[in-house]
Amino acid sequence: MSAFIGVDVGGTKVATARLDEGGMGAQYRQPTVLTDTGRLVDEFVDLIGQAAEGRSYDAVGVGVPSIVRFATGEAVSTANIPSLVGAPLRDVLSERLGVPVFVDNDATVAAWAEAHDQEFKLVCRNLVMITVGTGIGGGIVINGHIFRGASGGAGEIGHALVGVATEPDIPFSTGTFPEPGSLEALAAGRALDRLASAQAKGQPDSALGRAAAVGERVDGQAATAAATAGDPDAQAIVRRWAHALGIGIANAINTFDPEEVVIGGGGAAAGELLLEPAKEIADGYVLPGLRGLARVRRARFGPEAGVIGAALLARDELRR
Repeated sequence: MSAFIGVDVGGTKVATARLDEGGMGAQYRQPTVLTDTGRLVDEFVDLIGQAAEGRSYDAVGVGVPSIVRFATGEAVSTANIPSLVGAPLRDVLSERLGVPVFVDNDATVAAWAEAHDQEFKLVCRNLVMITVGTGIGGGIVINGHIFRGASGGAGEIGHALVGVATEPDIPFSTGTFPEPGSLEALAAGRALDRLASAQAKGQPDSALGRAAAVGERVDGQAATAAATAGDPDAQAIVRRWAHALGIGIANAINTFDPEEVVIGGGGAAAGELLLEPAKEIADGYVLPGLRGLARVRRARFGPEAGVIGAALLARDELRR
């Protein structure tokens, strides 16, 4: 029986699970080792062993929050895990484990998972995934294959510029990322945090303002809770957040003409409160010849998309 191990690496935790003919096994997790590459590799090996549960496996897939050179599994740029940078993970882990290892971007492998159904069969050949979390990531599937671009960096949808002024007196790039006016700056979870904080300060009589006055935490989660409860002020800032995401969705549709645009990450927990206005806004920006064709939906695998996609990466790359 063929079996594969998926590893999902995040800024706070590493998760592993085994995929075989019986489906996905239990997940094993540990806090991510952020600053020591050797200890991080040791952590991967330990967690892979836990996920294997004493049984053999054929290959390992690893998803990391980085731009990855797929041939070597080297992370060349990463936002929050310095211990990843420069390590040839594919070769190092293959030598430690004695099986082939494949390393890719975490949002890319999540997109690969979402192109499959619950029985792990490929059901969508053209898909764009946008992961809305602390930042924004993305993955692209074209004609039934992961699209990585020339250097492995394709899918950095969060850095698409959706709100940048171009008048002559506007300064050039700040040189920092996310750039003001990028999709990540305007539609990531941190953007909603900022909108919530600004409303609490500027509108002390609003629900968020009253919460701040009694010492409650005011952030994006508080804003979505207030909006869900029917507060019109909170609903207004959630819609503003959704507007930016909607422009990003429209850009994805106009650029790639996908069958599906999938919204994942922690922000997707806002559900229809985010998706309905985002879809409505996107529809207005999509070209008439493309309008109404792409399905926009939440990720079916939720927070497990990364570890599932990593295991599927191992399965499909080994077969290829």
